[in-house]
Amino acid sequence: MSDDKDETQQRLKAAIHFTVGRLCQKTGEDHRRGFSRQAVAAIAETAFRQCDVFAKDLEAFARHAKRSTVTSEDVKLIARRSTALSIHIQNKTEELNQEKKSTGKRKSRDTEEESKE
Repeated sequence: MSDDKDETQQRLKAAIHFTVGRLCQKTGEDHRRGFSRQAVAAIAETAFRQCDVFAKDLEAFARHAKRSTVTSEDVKLIARRSTALSIHIQNKTEELNQEKKSTGKRKSRDTEEESKE
């Protein structure tokens, strides 16, 4: 089981490293700057470690609330120290809630129409 966990962790690290590399390349092109391989690796490692901290905190928040599922409220709590991230998450949450409401209304209308037939 430890081998599976290590393999999964290595795959996640590789995916993060790849994504960070692409983001650095794009940012470098936009600003006419370059990123060394060491800088990309350092950013990727920092991002991976931060994600690990976030995941552990999210689990702790859910467990503290006596839940087995992490909710958007837990994510909002994680983001509270970053104003920009907090606003972004709040906007996304509202957007998803609006989509749920509009989908729910469509489903109820469809159900009503089917029952009339």
